[in-house]
Amino acid sequence: MTKISKPSKPKSEYSIQTVSNALRLLETFSQDVELGVSELARRLKLHKNNVFRLLATLEERGYIEQCADNERYRLGIRCLELGDTFRRSHSLLACARPVLQELAQSSGESAHLAVLDDFEVVHLDAATSDQLVATASRVGRRLQPHCTALGKVLLGCGGSALLEAYDRSVVRHSGMERFTEATIVDRDKLFEHLRTVAVQGLAVDVEECASGLCCAAAPIFDHTGHLRAALSLSGPAFRLTEERLHREAVEMVTAAAAGLSQSLGYSL
Repeated sequence: MTKISKPSKPKSEYSIQTVSNALRLLETFSQDVELGVSELARRLKLHKNNVFRLLATLEERGYIEQCADNERYRLGIRCLELGDTFRRSHSLLACARPVLQELAQSSGESAHLAVLDDFEVVHLDAATSDQLVATASRVGRRLQPHCTALGKVLLGCGGSALLEAYDRSVVRHSGMERFTEATIVDRDKLFEHLRTVAVQGLAVDVEECASGLCCAAAPIFDHTGHLRAALSLSGPAFRLTEERLHREAVEMVTAAAAGLSQSLGYSL
């Protein structure tokens, strides 16, 4: 007789609430550098005593530290150590670092590496320009994908299943936020644009995410042909004009992304 195995439990059933709350607390600091107990309790919707215990535990382990001047809390040095370990343990980041540096140096603008997580663009690494006016590093920040060159590449080059899921989970559910006059918020127009991005293998953002900011991005593939990330080049609109964006930035970022893809084993 064939033995029928019982379906395994979903991982959510093994979740430990206290650990989940501790991680939620740490994630809250992605929005603010310093926070007090009352504000943390409000955002986490937890009693202040529970928040204080979480803070005390994390402080003991070095993941949280208290500011001596105002008694508020901020991330501790162990968070930086974990981030560095993450960087060293991922081949993509190791391969991308010199590419980002070279791209920023040769272009005079800022370069970013990003992935798509829960339909948000997460910036993993960056090399910033030495110009007095330049795009700041966005490492660790999350942005919506419909208004950024990085996001449009990650959506457009990610396949039809990803687009369908994005349409179902985001576009039809909550719509798309308008950030500037140039932001694409019409569903049909966006998806037509993303089909063009998939064919061309690149995307541009001409002040769609923020006024005065222009960006070009291209996809990065691994040895299996799977889309791993996207690479971008961005700068102020007065210097990275629309003409220069299409004439120079697109060529530079697509060449850099193609080289990074090759270093990950990708071949046409």
